[in-house]
Amino acid sequence: MSTIQFINPKGLFKGSFSHVAAVHGGTTVYISGQVAFDEDGKVSGKTFEAQCVKVFENLQLALAGANADFSHLVKMNIYVRDLTSEKLQCLRSVRSSFLGSHQPASTLVATPGLVHEDLMLEIEAVAVIPQADA
Repeated sequence: MSTIQFINPKGLFKGSFSHVAAVHGGTTVYISGQVAFDEDGKVSGKTFEAQCVKVFENLQLALAGANADFSHLVKMNIYVRDLTSEKLQCLRSVRSSFLGSHQPASTLVATPGLVHEDLMLEIEAVAVIPQADA
């Protein structure tokens, strides 16, 4: 039987993520960076919020392809082009609408650019499907 523990050790600040994800058993799924491309490879969304929604929708599709969902996420790396406090608030809101109270370990990186000049963010992730679900 596998277990996943999300841990926030005493002495570390409480954020909208967990500082540690400890996985014992299960199947590990690595998700390539998801961006706001539609099925045809065209950029979807002209606003940061629209692109955030599309990225999380794409992440959801990628997880489903491995018979997983957002509850299986243990780690997310988020890259935001030209990060501002307004973009951060938007990202947190959209993330919460997809993940609810689930808080995987996360890293947020501000970057000057991504693979396409119209893309505003990219999210890569690691999920673990417990042995009973796999």
